[in-house]
Amino acid sequence: MKTATLKTATLFVATLLLAGCQSTYYSAMEKVGIHKRDIMVDRIEDTQTAQEQAQVQFQSALEQFQSVINFEGGDLEAAYNDLNSEYQDSLAAAERVRDRIASVQNVSDALFDEWEDELNLYKSDSLRRASAQKLKDTRRQYQRMMVSLEKSEQRMQPVLDAFQDQVLYLKHNLNARAISALKGEFNTIKADIDRLISDMQVSIDQSRQFIQALKQP
Repeated sequence: MKTATLKTATLFVATLLLAGCQSTYYSAMEKVGIHKRDIMVDRIEDTQTAQEQAQVQFQSALEQFQSVINFEGGDLEAAYNDLNSEYQDSLAAAERVRDRIASVQNVSDALFDEWEDELNLYKSDSLRRASAQKLKDTRRQYQRMMVSLEKSEQRMQPVLDAFQDQVLYLKHNLNARAISALKGEFNTIKADIDRLISDMQVSIDQSRQFIQALKQP
């Protein structure tokens, strides 16, 4: 969870640095006591939230698609509008996930570069070796998390592409024959969404484990 201090500091610094670069942002945050490690944890938690919201949204879109193929009369254009709305919401949810993952990568690269550089500042060989080992372990755990995040991210686009096809086809063919054609696609889309939601849950769990490891001394 975000702390009130981190929220307040982030808002304050962001207000001051609307046109600034990330390195300037990180430097300004450190001056108010918020370090890259804190920002990394915060952004990973934001990514978890975005993924959880995306899971709900893709499931909602699937349910709407199912209601369309079970259509038995009424306003077919309204059914199309509802499906298109779910598709647009799914696009937005996917974009939020992508943005959050990119923000995690940005601060993580900055953190690891700084950590690597600061190894040279140690006077004690034993402390330097211990810190270097901790960096190596953290990087390995981070890479495991990122592989999981990227896998779930990559599964989103094929699902979105398939949904777009269904929405477009329904738009251009508002009739019973179109509904019949969409039924043949349902099982494939459902399987893809189930796999996507499962992969997202794996990456959420991996990111939680990484945060726990990061907080260990």
